[in-house]
Parts: sequence; structure tokens; C-alpha cells
Amino acid sequence: MAQLKRKAEDKVGVAIAPMIDVVFLLLIYFMVASTMEQQEADLSFQLPGSVEQDEPLDLPDEQIIEIREDGQVVVNDFPYDAPEAPRYEELAAMLTRFREASAANKVEAIVTISPAESVSHAQIVKVMDACSLAGIEAVNFALGDDS
Repeated sequence: MAQLKRKAEDKVGVAIAPMIDVVFLLLIYFMVASTMEQQEADLSFQLPGSVEQDEPLDLPDEQIIEIREDGQVVVNDFPYDAPEAPRYEELAAMLTRFREASAANKVEAIVTISPAESVSHAQIVKVMDACSLAGIEAVNFALGDDS
């Protein structure tokens, strides 16, 4: 019997050199395309707190609380709480901050309540309760403005 000669088989392999070239090109591309951002640094500063005055100011500190006809409470054109709220908690919190700032300036915190003529007494009492919760004792009344 005759033996068949086997032909030498070519080894199948993966060419690594072109792949390494592609990897280096991708690495260079991403290095150039990326941006270097500096990390935020800590500035190490503190915000000022409440500082007391050395001498009392001559001017009293006063806030005017307007109660509109619909029962809305407004201070400096900013509405506080809803008219149907059982207590004016937002107003009381603002008045507490107002009283603390006035105490730091060594002036008396004065509140003037200016209700519209058609406002119910219950709304006025709720504003007075908020003043009481805030610890403000100097409460005045002004004639409501129906413009």
C-alpha cells in the first residue's frame, strides 16, 4: 500500500502585532480626547453667625404684618401660611428669627399688624398668637389699607 504524504498544515493563529497597534492607538485617542479636571479644593471658611452689637442702635426694628381681605398674611410682599391654616407656623418661625436678629442688634422687636377692614377677628388673633409664639411683646395695630 502506498502511503499518502501528508501535506504540512499551516498553523492557524491570531496576529498579535496589529492588535497591539490598535490598542495603543485607542489608548492615545482616549488620552487626547479626555479632559483633565482639577478636583475641587476645600476652601476652609466659616459663614458668620449671629454677632451682638456693642452699642444699641437708636432705631427700633419693626415689621408690618398686613392681613388682606381674603385672610392672607403678608410681610414685605411675601405671603406666609394659608388663610385657612389653624396656626401660622411659618409666620411664627419668621418672627422668631426677626426677634433673635433684633436682640443681637440690641433693639426692640416691634410688630405692627395692619388688617383690612373686612378681616375676621380670628385671623387677627392667629397673627397675635404667632407673635406670642415668637416671643414678641411689642405689638401695635394700624388701620388697614383698602386701596
